[in-house]
Amino acid sequence: MSTDQSFLSPGDQAWTTIDFLPGVELLPLAQPVPEGSIHRARLAAGTIIPVHTHPADEFVLVLSGTVETGGRVCEAGTFWTTPAGTRQGPHVAHTAVELLTVRLGALGPFGESA
Repeated sequence: MSTDQSFLSPGDQAWTTIDFLPGVELLPLAQPVPEGSIHRARLAAGTIIPVHTHPADEFVLVLSGTVETGGRVCEAGTFWTTPAGTRQGPHVAHTAVELLTVRLGALGPFGESA
């Protein structure tokens, strides 16, 4: 890691779509550890991210909108943590949603077998 501060301003990077997750766009911000990610995620209203696990801890802050996960409806300001290997989801976007996610390792499998 550099010894200088670094900055990303709006427009510095483009949102990318995720082919296997229709309705999801990601904006990578940083890679805190190998295979890890700090990113913003946008989910279109009605988007469902299927059941999945990550082989690393994950931390999520709802920036805007309403999403349901783990049997709980989460609105802007809600923060949740998911320990490595924990089965999570589905995540259901009740409205357009923006999340800030920190994942401390690899992405892992998606789908009912996760």
